[in-house]
Amino acid sequence: MYVLLAASTALADGSQQARHTPPLPKYQQECASCHIAYPPGLLPSASWQRLMNNLPRHFGVDASLDDATVKELSAWLTQHAGTGKRMQSTPPEDRITRSAWFLREHDEVPAATWQRAAIKSASNCAACHPRADQGAFNEHDIRIPR
Repeated sequence: MYVLLAASTALADGSQQARHTPPLPKYQQECASCHIAYPPGLLPSASWQRLMNNLPRHFGVDASLDDATVKELSAWLTQHAGTGKRMQSTPPEDRITRSAWFLREHDEVPAATWQRAAIKSASNCAACHPRADQGAFNEHDIRIPR
């Protein structure tokens, strides 16, 4: 079985606060319209700041928001960002899927798995984690599409 991040019981930084961060409705509304609203504890504060400051060029898409929304989401994301040992290094391009902890947790997943039509990429957490939209990544709940 693939050993994957169990965010519902231990987010990237392992802190109690990060584990129980209630979702911000505006974050869900704005970010989950294109992808899952990734738990803020999966990236360090500096990554969230850069991502929020670069929304017009958000991974090749214009995800611009009004200034008040950017301010609100930025404050929430940085307040609940990952800290601790797993967040000591910023992932390349501020991508969760390129972070050292993500690569370690998914090292048993063959490259061909990411290319399956039902998965498409490592950033499609919901393909294998049915409760990813709730921030739950428990390895016992994993269902890898064929």
